[in-house]
Amino acid sequence: MRASEQVGGTESLVLDGRLDLPAAAPLFASLTVRCGTPLSLDAGQVSHLGTLCLQILLAAAAEWRKHGQVLTLSPVSAAFSEALSTFGVDLDALQAPGASVQQAEEA
Repeated sequence: MRASEQVGGTESLVLDGRLDLPAAAPLFASLTVRCGTPLSLDAGQVSHLGTLCLQILLAAAAEWRKHGQVLTLSPVSAAFSEALSTFGVDLDALQAPGASVQQAEEA
């Protein structure tokens, strides 16, 4: 994983090409240090998505929602999209809309 510069207060994190077992701990660590801050994940180069990394991404989205912060995935590779489809997971499950949408739902 490598971080790129912030755009409009949102940091971008480029995900590794293979999100398999060896990538799980670095993915978890990269997300943990950014927890609760606006973040955009770049999955454009992902060629493999394993179940452990998928679980980490799902848990991250839940944490970002809890904190009312934005978490987005863009761009997304065809392989990433196909893996989500195989697992039966919608891309929206891996994203958090942020405080404005959450507050609108609560109103």
